[in-house]
Amino acid sequence: MEELNQTLFLLINANANPNPTLLDAAIVCAELLIFLIPISLLLGWLRGDEQTRKLMLEAVVAGVVGLSISLVIGMLWNHPRPFVIGLGSNLLAHSPDSSFPSDHLTLQWSVAFSFLLHQRLRKIGLALSLLGLPMAWARIYLGVHFPLDMVGAALVAIISARLSHRCAPWLIGPLFRCVSRIHGLVFAPLIRRGWMTK
Repeated sequence: MEELNQTLFLLINANANPNPTLLDAAIVCAELLIFLIPISLLLGWLRGDEQTRKLMLEAVVAGVVGLSISLVIGMLWNHPRPFVIGLGSNLLAHSPDSSFPSDHLTLQWSVAFSFLLHQRLRKIGLALSLLGLPMAWARIYLGVHFPLDMVGAALVAIISARLSHRCAPWLIGPLFRCVSRIHGLVFAPLIRRGWMTK
């Protein structure tokens, strides 16, 4: 399996002198697409009704669970990144921590898959899921991940989205009340002026 992982990596990984336009596109995909997750969650919270806000919290829980699982896997099994073993080209500065699974893609897909579980968020969930594909390609292309790191991220994301969805009936209600109180305190001046809903 590791031989296949490395072979696929070398097929996708950039050469030593990549096309500058392709390199720039890869860097954007690898480092900036992830910001669509907090932006989506924040907009959903600020502009959504109570039900939408609860779904945003469920997605946040999925992301936290996904990253926690990823962290535990990395602690239990330290799989070296390609550049650590001198394989291929590394075009993105990164710490030499465990590569499996990809934290970026785990977060992206945990939230996206959580959205997919709800009819009202399915379109944005699909869009965020599809945007995970160029992110996955870019992080392999730039030399910081193996292809199987992305498969691992997908599996962890599926598990975390399902777990958060199963726990939602007893978890999200109390969490929503707590976060709503914090929201009311932080944004009190804007709420009083009618610029934001409570």
